[in-house]
Amino acid sequence: MVSMHIGLNNVDANHYGGWDGQLNGCEPDARDMKDLATKCGFQAKMMLSSQATRNSVISCIKDMSTQLNNGDFFFLTYSGHGGQIPDMNREEEDKMDETWVLYDGQLIDDELFSLLAGFKEGVKVFILSDSCHSGTVIKTGPPREEMMLVEPVMPKVKAMPPSVARRTYEANKQMYDNIMQSVMQFKVIKCSVILLSGCQDNQLSYDGRQNGLFTEKLLSVWNFGRFVGSYYKFHKSILSKMPPNQTPNMMLMGGNATAFARENVLEHATRGMKAPMTKK
Repeated sequence: MVSMHIGLNNVDANHYGGWDGQLNGCEPDARDMKDLATKCGFQAKMMLSSQATRNSVISCIKDMSTQLNNGDFFFLTYSGHGGQIPDMNREEEDKMDETWVLYDGQLIDDELFSLLAGFKEGVKVFILSDSCHSGTVIKTGPPREEMMLVEPVMPKVKAMPPSVARRTYEANKQMYDNIMQSVMQFKVIKCSVILLSGCQDNQLSYDGRQNGLFTEKLLSVWNFGRFVGSYYKFHKSILSKMPPNQTPNMMLMGGNATAFARENVLEHATRGMKAPMTKK
């Protein structure tokens, strides 16, 4: 069982047109998720801010897809800004692809889908994404329901401002267009994937002083390892703690994803836990 935990409190302003994307809770999110994973028995890696480059993240996921086999488990978490770029292959209803805003460039949802297609059949992949526009960040898809955004309840959102998103795309258009061209071919997901995301594609995820709002509520539900129940129940329990303007999404991909979602959360890992986890 292996895991990778990504948290960015800032990004390289050189790539993002002078915008450094300052946040508070994303590095703590990654540390807390690494702590959770380690205490569940995972071999855990972590990338914080400047460590979380496109090459580093992509290389790590590719390495995992090569190493893991039937019955293995990969736990991947991301906390940082979510972005959007124009959809080149016309899959998205809103004509925008969702992204993870990594330190020196964005990771596009079609790219993440392509990386997941590299995992072997029988591998289970559990992804948590505490970022804006993250409802279908592992691949295109319509929002589960249309939501009306209301006044923010927290001071910072984990979204790249639209003006920065446009400026960043135009300044790096050839780079992003080339990436999209390289992943547009049809691929099949052989592994089983569960995504729990901080919000719907048309919503924003909120930052906090210690954790992002989604991660804060997720850790509360997890309750130091005392939570027992399926991924469906886990999602619903988190959902019940969230405000109406931030609705976490659950997305399944792969042939056995439905059966995977009926298992207890981190079931194989928690069997080895000797005692409830305690805070650092």
